[in-house]
Amino acid sequence: MNQQNQASVQVQSIKSIALTVSDIDRSQYFYINALGFELVSDVTLEGQDYSDLEGVPNAKIRVVTLRLGDELIALTQYLNVKGKPIPQDSQSNDLWFQHLAIVVNDLDQAYEHLMTFNIEPISTRPQTIPPSNPTAAGVRAFKFKDPDRHNLELIWFPSGKGQPKWHHKTARLFLGIDHRAIVVADTEESLHFYRDLLGMQVGEGSLNQGETQAHLDGLPQATVRVTPLRPIQGGVGIELLDYLIPNSDRPMPDDWKSCDLAHIQVELIVKDIEQVVKKLQQNSVPFVSLRLVQFIDEISPCRQSCLVKDPSGHAMLLTTT
Repeated sequence: MNQQNQASVQVQSIKSIALTVSDIDRSQYFYINALGFELVSDVTLEGQDYSDLEGVPNAKIRVVTLRLGDELIALTQYLNVKGKPIPQDSQSNDLWFQHLAIVVNDLDQAYEHLMTFNIEPISTRPQTIPPSNPTAAGVRAFKFKDPDRHNLELIWFPSGKGQPKWHHKTARLFLGIDHRAIVVADTEESLHFYRDLLGMQVGEGSLNQGETQAHLDGLPQATVRVTPLRPIQGGVGIELLDYLIPNSDRPMPDDWKSCDLAHIQVELIVKDIEQVVKKLQQNSVPFVSLRLVQFIDEISPCRQSCLVKDPSGHAMLLTTT
């Protein structure tokens, strides 16, 4: 990377992924018992700063932070606002579709364990990517929904695929989170946001199609262009899913807010938040936050934060620690 490109890199890492839930105790039980997460903290946040950050007036938010391996998620329940549910007719090619890819060291064993819980499957059964897709050949996966119908994926990487840490010997069944996958309307438009404005690194993509992809996504004749991105420090990535068949033609509704259950926000640690906010404003990126919020309370996990949306409407929380 040359000096000019190095200077443009803003996203250093992904700290956590936050999911809005309707019953935080139910969700906490599911993620701990079904997927092996561990409790980190349980706090309640309120005040004008949090309302301005999330764009929800008078917000009172309970946040339960959970860890799996090196990765964190935050279950977020708005205690004084009832959010809209995820549409019952949601499909894998809707622009609001997104999933967390949870890495396992034995997919069959993890699937058998998961099926002892009351889950809603997306995939017909665990799938193995065929040799016709050399970039992802041998990767095994299964997609399903959590109690609020957030989309999740169990994923297993064969030798030579995935991050090296997923191949360390361990007795644990559930290892961590590899990436958050999001459906996008246009790959190039999304790359301008994530690569050109935020400086994320683009990996080798693939075109996933055929019977295996159809069974994995629950979509007939599914054909999807997959483009992986990672921050400069590695760790959790973002995967762009551009459905060519069936086309991603249902946009995220404009009236959806942070308190609605379809809301998932990725916390991006940035190098210079004031500089990146200015750059995003100059490029007409939509902002959810009313301002760049500076926190002074000890309970807040960050010092400065601002919530924005990518070109397809997915929420990104820019923050400094």
